Amino acid sequence: MGQKKPKRHVKEFWNRREWNSLQYMYSVRHPVTVVRNFLFVWLARFCPFHRIKVWMYRLIGIKLGRRNSIGLHVMMDIFFPELIEMGNNNIIGFDTLILTHEFLQDRWRKGKVTIGNNVMIGARCLIMPGVRIGDDARVASYSLVNRDVGPGELVGGIPAKKIRQVTE
Repeated sequence: MGQKKPKRHVKEFWNRREWNSLQYMYSVRHPVTVVRNFLFVWLARFCPFHRIKVWMYRLIGIKLGRRNSIGLHVMMDIFFPELIEMGNNNIIGFDTLILTHEFLQDRWRKGKVTIGNNVMIGARCLIMPGVRIGDDARVASYSLVNRDVGPGELVGGIPAKKIRQVTE
């Protein structure tokens, strides 16, 4: 039989108004909250000290385990940072973007991003809302992760596809 496709775990909210959903972004999240989150994420992007960076991320609700290394210029979602959860001992590469929401023409959606333990995400990756990355997984640089990544898998590309199983 055919292989079961991994999926994204997102909730969709339909726009019942005449304009696109981005026009109504302030009805989704209060502007003061978004500005506060943006300031902490922006400061953390350029902070070379991991303890301060992790402290700032935790202040806005990101759930981080121990011994995570988050590279410079990593951009976390500013609308729903509390939907990002990371395990222990992960490496997030330079200039990676982790989103928990997306605005589409006629709807918007949000989903929790869960990153397991001992995960390595290469530089300049895009992690889409609702994605789960399993323990010991590897994501190649410049990848678009729009589906779940199983434990111990090496994925890469646009969109990211399984290259091989790294660990059993």
